[in-house]
Amino acid sequence: MKIATFNINGMNARQPRLLEWLAETSPDVACLQELKTPDEKFPAEALREAGYEAIWHGQKSFNGVAILAKGTKPVERRRGLPGDPDDSHSRYIEAEVNGVVIGCLYLPNGNPQPGPKFDYKLKWFDRLIEHSATLLAEGKPTVLCGDYNVIPTDEKKDIYSPASWTKDALTQPESRAAYFKMLDQGWTDAIRQVRPDEAVYTFWDYMRQRWQRNAGFRIDHLLLSPDLAKRLQDANVDRETRGKEKASDHAPVWVKLG
Repeated sequence: MKIATFNINGMNARQPRLLEWLAETSPDVACLQELKTPDEKFPAEALREAGYEAIWHGQKSFNGVAILAKGTKPVERRRGLPGDPDDSHSRYIEAEVNGVVIGCLYLPNGNPQPGPKFDYKLKWFDRLIEHSATLLAEGKPTVLCGDYNVIPTDEKKDIYSPASWTKDALTQPESRAAYFKMLDQGWTDAIRQVRPDEAVYTFWDYMRQRWQRNAGFRIDHLLLSPDLAKRLQDANVDRETRGKEKASDHAPVWVKLG
């Protein structure tokens, strides 16, 4: 079973690239973030023609998450994280596909920090941590994947150069502490399990020739529950997708499970 996550940075703008990537790589499940489109404009029919059924949680011009499944309909379990009924952001959707629970998330960026956006990021992260503990207690094979907006370390394997990002919300100690708190619950960072020392990046900004210079960092993660971690065969990034015309500034990340 191949499960992928891809921040597409605008469904309407990137739909050709998305369909191209699905045809080329054929993941069994694809989790998408930053749809930036309302529910009624989600291209369900185009995806169906490509062989994928979908559930989605859209929002006009902002946020938005979706789960696609090849040849089967994802069985929706929830949309939105528990803990704040007034949270209007479309950042989380959860489904079951072929016996695996799939949580697709787009964690708040948090910039500028300090400030209310960073406070919201940390509060959202706290809610995710609480929900992730509930999922582990449920005991089903689960993957929580998406754009976490956290660069785990300052090491070269996670970021090209930390010096320019010391004040960014993605590198703050509070953001990293929350990420590792999740790992301490028992989740496995799939990329680091398979590629412990390799420089693996998932995001390259459009500015300053960062793609061309490989000046990237890793913020898109797939976290596996203990039973799924035992089934992990491979994990990697489809880097070539980032280099195509009118590409997202993220590249797809995937795991292969036995």
